Amino acid sequence: MALFKKRTVGKPGEWYYCLEHKKVEEGPDCPAKDRFGPYATRAEAEHAMETARERNLQWENDPKWHDATARGEDED
Repeated sequence: MALFKKRTVGKPGEWYYCLEHKKVEEGPDCPAKDRFGPYATRAEAEHAMETARERNLQWENDPKWHDATARGEDED
């Protein structure tokens, strides 16, 4: 084990969804790049993938991101 390797310790009651293991974990057991969270409840963490899908869909359909200027079209 590395001498200065710092282990991330979570606070009790913080929930995460691990993308690597596809499961809910209390406290950040896995690296930040592999998880969503923190969530206030276990139930919120269990629905992390659904929440991400919903937010992605909202973003993809957001008119602020899909206007003529953003596509490089001239406005008439």
